Amino acid sequence: MSSIPAGTDDAPAPRPAEVRSPLSDGQWHRLHPLTPLFRGGLVLVIVAGVVISNLRDRLVEFFLPSVVPGLDPDDVEDFEQNSGDPIDFILANNLLLWALLALLVVVLVLIGIFYLMWRFHTFRITGDDVEVRQGVLFRSHRRAPLDRVQGVNLTRPMIARLFGMAKLEVVGAGLDANVKLEYLSTANAETVRADILRLASGVQLAEADAAAPGRHASAASVVSAGITGLIVGAEDPAAEPESVVHIPVGRLIGSHVLSGTTVSLLVTIAVIVVGAIVGTPWLLFAMIPTAITFAAVWVRSITKSLRYSIAPTASGVRITFGLFTTITETLPPGRVHGVEVSQPLLWRAKGWWAIRVNRLSGRSATDGQADQFATVLPVGTLDDVERVLRLLLPGFDEADWPAVFAHGLLGPVEADPFTNTPRRARLLRPLSWRRNGFVLAEGALLLRRGFVWRKLAIFPLARVQSVGITQGPVDRMLSVANVRAHTILGPVDGSLGIIDRAAALELFADAEAAAVRAAAGDRSHRWAGAPQHPPIAVAAPITAGETEA
Repeated sequence: MSSIPAGTDDAPAPRPAEVRSPLSDGQWHRLHPLTPLFRGGLVLVIVAGVVISNLRDRLVEFFLPSVVPGLDPDDVEDFEQNSGDPIDFILANNLLLWALLALLVVVLVLIGIFYLMWRFHTFRITGDDVEVRQGVLFRSHRRAPLDRVQGVNLTRPMIARLFGMAKLEVVGAGLDANVKLEYLSTANAETVRADILRLASGVQLAEADAAAPGRHASAASVVSAGITGLIVGAEDPAAEPESVVHIPVGRLIGSHVLSGTTVSLLVTIAVIVVGAIVGTPWLLFAMIPTAITFAAVWVRSITKSLRYSIAPTASGVRITFGLFTTITETLPPGRVHGVEVSQPLLWRAKGWWAIRVNRLSGRSATDGQADQFATVLPVGTLDDVERVLRLLLPGFDEADWPAVFAHGLLGPVEADPFTNTPRRARLLRPLSWRRNGFVLAEGALLLRRGFVWRKLAIFPLARVQSVGITQGPVDRMLSVANVRAHTILGPVDGSLGIIDRAAALELFADAEAAAVRAAAGDRSHRWAGAPQHPPIAVAAPITAGETEA
């Protein structure tokens, strides 16, 4: 990696006491030299190989007579008619030197293209922004302001891990606002990520006592470290705390077996079998692609959740997941806009739950990885849920936790604090009217829904944008209303229907005033010097009868 003079677009450099990596000095730097290969060059080489393999006859016919002097056209015609192997043709006509020369030209052209791509792809980290410039013919310049950073993700695809490389993604506050640094060495990626989060927090640290590790390592040690990482897991810094949740592989597989997708597959297979028995045997052939597709999706979803870990750090909550492609994301404080704890009916006997969040990911809703970044607990017990919620909601009032667990997740029970659907409107919520309700806690709005599929949504008031009320004609007849907490787009739904009209109006006024107070006192965008997460410990079980997998 090399440095480039700043030029005319100088920006304030971070103070040396704030950063630890030499790449965070405010100057322009180039990425890892193998970046062009892993950003698409490998695909280009594969495509070129496929094209040459399928069009070899045409290539020999087109290039050889014009390039090689004295080549007999009858020999080329014989090759075309017999469809011989190009290697045999080259050896038979003493064209080995020309073939090696052509191969050398192709290699040099590829190296030249990759060099230009690497040469014009630079980045810098200043005291205000993370910037990336790239492109040879069509130039682009992306900037992520540090005060708008929503998180920093570190991704290590399997092949890149073998070469000791990783890519960083700085998550911005907007659609397609992310800035990617792909690729850096794993050691550089870790230190640069820590510098970005430290600068975004506003903290000022003393210069590191220990020198940074050397940049150059032998190829054997790099590949060995990559293989070790593939087996053991993410190479986290030694100072990082241990995960507060551990998901057994059996529980992870069981959660997929007891999922709605598996039930849908079994129903589909049953329908196909019945149709084949009744008189359409060819329907059995439809089971093959259906089973293959399901198996691929099933295995992929499991491998994405393997090696899951979640732990508190000085820069926020650190979440790691993925077997082949390992992703480590750091979610700074105050970046969670909504939390939802859910439990499908088939998980109830095991006492399993899942947690998803609304957060700015910089990705569109159609991006396949958007939902992956929204899941912070794929499957866990009630104790696991409590540990994760205490990480995600560190400012939640201790007196309100019973409203989350005893009443919100497992309730309703006696002395239920939730305002639920009135009895007169129970026909509109025939199964869940006793659970369908809300409570405005200190600093958060809790929405409880579902009888078959239990859900509890928690919205920190400092992140709530607005609260809306709607009524339809039937709602007006029954004097009920629907409320909705508006936050950023995400899987956590902020709507709650069929609430008493007077209670909805009271919530509208109270939530508005509470949200204004919470936003005025919120300082989470600058978390430097804020109290660290306390040790996560679960005392006595919250309820009896929960099973541990």
